[in-house]
Amino acid sequence: MTARLADIAAQAGVSEATVSRVLNGRPGVAAATRESVLTALDLLGYERPARLRQRSAGLVGLITPELENPIFPAFAQVIGQALTRQGYTPVLATQTPGGSTEDELTGMLVERGVAGIIFVSGLHADTSADTERYERLRAHGVPFVLVNGFSPRIRAPFVSPDDRAAMRLAVTHLVSLGHRRIGLALGPARFVPVQRKIEGFLRSMREELEAGEEEARELIEHSLFTLEGGQAAASALLARGCTAVVCASDMMALGAIRAARRQGLAVPGQFSVIGFDDSPLIAFTDPPLTTIRQPVAAMGQAAVRALLEEIGGTPAPHSEFVFMPELVVRGSTAAAPPAGS
Repeated sequence: MTARLADIAAQAGVSEATVSRVLNGRPGVAAATRESVLTALDLLGYERPARLRQRSAGLVGLITPELENPIFPAFAQVIGQALTRQGYTPVLATQTPGGSTEDELTGMLVERGVAGIIFVSGLHADTSADTERYERLRAHGVPFVLVNGFSPRIRAPFVSPDDRAAMRLAVTHLVSLGHRRIGLALGPARFVPVQRKIEGFLRSMREELEAGEEEARELIEHSLFTLEGGQAAASALLARGCTAVVCASDMMALGAIRAARRQGLAVPGQFSVIGFDDSPLIAFTDPPLTTIRQPVAAMGQAAVRALLEEIGGTPAPHSEFVFMPELVVRGSTAAAPPAGS
């Protein structure tokens, strides 16, 4: 037992006597210190004493559209950890092509008696989708929070990044590098985040370059939120003379880099690319991607807090919590190439 106490004490950064007091349930240990010892037990693979095990407060569903885009596992990790810390068990439900729909996944979670559900980039972000599904969910007494997307017709807390501000950051950065023909590569136009990015892009192009709306709209290309979609969109924008492109996801940005290289263009020497999300590992691409960082940790934790308030009977305001994104400059953007080069 001595070696075990020593291991736990070293992991938690406390004395063996403190570990002993925690394991034996004695008073005189700060809550934060007690939690550090229990976390050390978990990390080292030791089972918590029965009296110290936190009783599960129930299941909470987390529905994402997919897991291939690394931004969704990033959200799942943050939200799952935040829920676990509060005693809840997260249940990840993911849509796949030809698999379960959001409505089917929601139904399965409701049948299993979840305490609440967090939707990330779900149908609430699709302006063509029927919002009655969320009213039916509310009628079942299941609290929910919606991440990335907004609808005034849905009575629930929303958590989003400021997409308009993101475009201002991206356009301002590229203009400062001398770019004038700046393209915007996006997903389908029916999604709220896409519409907001367009609004921000048009305004920024007007303020920074005095570009008229019609002129700026010619530099917008809709595609899919995939590497292949980014490649197709960037190819079209290159044909229109763009020297830089802002993409609506990091995956699209990687596709844009591939499109440029297939045309024999150097990135960033002859074509600059900005992504969106700052997905895990994106700093290690070739070149390291300049991107707009979506504040995943803050957004995920806010979504959990809002949901727990709903579950606890003190609902959060049925409004939108908007988080400021951050421009992360790396190696995929540089000065615009000289005219005619």
